[in-house]
Amino acid sequence: MKVNNKLKEYIEKNIFPLYKNNYIGDSLDRIDYVIKRSESIIKDNNLKVDNDILYTVISYHDIRTNNDEKNHEIISGEIVLKDEFLKDFFSLEQRQIIKEAIEDQRANSDREPRNIYGKILSSASRNSSVEQCLRRSYFYGKKKNPNLSDNELFEGAYEALSKKFGDNGYAKFYFKDFTYEQFLIDIRKLLSDKDNFIKIQKEYIDKIKANEDFN
Repeated sequence: MKVNNKLKEYIEKNIFPLYKNNYIGDSLDRIDYVIKRSESIIKDNNLKVDNDILYTVISYHDIRTNNDEKNHEIISGEIVLKDEFLKDFFSLEQRQIIKEAIEDQRANSDREPRNIYGKILSSASRNSSVEQCLRRSYFYGKKKNPNLSDNELFEGAYEALSKKFGDNGYAKFYFKDFTYEQFLIDIRKLLSDKDNFIKIQKEYIDKIKANEDFN
């Protein structure tokens, strides 16, 4: 994604370090993932966007204060409007577009994102592989409820992912997206058998624990 160098340098120096506060499922490497997914969606759907705006939306979308999961999109939107550098770089109208895109990112929102950047962010930030689901759901549960056993975390992950990605799940996508469509087929097949889901997630998490510095 070609972005203004001054903007990119500012964000890398001042915004990316804030992601150290996030739990492992939404750390800084998640930004790279969302950028790549956005590029794919834009290409496949022949979308025309302002790269500076989109890069800013993605870069600011998951900033958290004290790992506040419930309100992180509101916190991120407020940071955008208050950022003095962005005030000089973008017009008020552009910053409002960025703020709205960030606020509208949640998969369980009752409303459709208000602009194209929100639709891209909402779509690109969704998991697009079974492995991502297994990893992120476990670590999110672990961070939220550190005293739960692994079996309890696997049960919780199954329930959460079923609600989000099951046949009648609330997760939405707004563009043609072959990667996501294949993912839905794969995750729904896995979710069709709870015992097998838990078995597969346990095997996957045990492998992570054996190969990483696990805390």
